[in-house]
Amino acid sequence: VQLQASGGGLVQAGDSLRLTCQLSGRTGSSYSVAWFRQAPGKEREGVSCISNSDGKRQYGDFAKGRFTISFDDAKTTVTLQMNSLNVEDAAVYYCAADYGRCSLWHRTFGSWGQGTQVTVSS
Repeated sequence: VQLQASGGGLVQAGDSLRLTCQLSGRTGSSYSVAWFRQAPGKEREGVSCISNSDGKRQYGDFAKGRFTISFDDAKTTVTLQMNSLNVEDAAVYYCAADYGRCSLWHRTFGSWGQGTQVTVSS
């Protein structure tokens, strides 16, 4: 599967941003798509994950209540809606996919898209 992430940009603290991850190629019948982020000097951390088979979602603690992950009806696009952004959310955001259940551990995922930069000004 190939993934194309987009939607990053520069926003002010408190604003919202929507990231999209376009999937193409063979995905199989049961797979998960996740968003990760990495800020300079920090480890890559899991933001959110969604399973295509049952729609189950996972969120990192910092994302709960502010971020929402979803599939489109065709299961070809995964959207990450991010609200109430703060400066700590600034990072390069990556989408990833792999077979099986959701996980927020980046080593679980074998297919990655290129990153999209999110910058939040105070």
